[in-house]
Amino acid sequence: MKHTRLGTTGLKVSRLALGCMSYGDPTVPGAHPWALTEDKAAPFVRQAVELGITFWDTANVYQAGTSEEIVGRAITEYSRREDIVLATKVRGRMHDGPGGEGLCGRN
Repeated sequence: MKHTRLGTTGLKVSRLALGCMSYGDPTVPGAHPWALTEDKAAPFVRQAVELGITFWDTANVYQAGTSEEIVGRAITEYSRREDIVLATKVRGRMHDGPGGEGLCGRN
């Protein structure tokens, strides 16, 4: 796997990223029925690590938050946190009310 510097941050990331939107619990309200449960996502995560993919993308809203739960456990099981650069989003609405979405002042 080829790696590159991420802008001027000094971080070195794989040129390919593992997109994690498809991972999560399809049975929770707000999740997509096509989401892959943890056991079905595991082969993809394992292969990404074996191929040297160190740049993973997720978001708080993917599968109503269950994607991030799976990603957290996958990092622990298949890699080390210091070896993964985790990209996420901050704006997605999780619920109504204070703290329900990112970027203060937008509510």
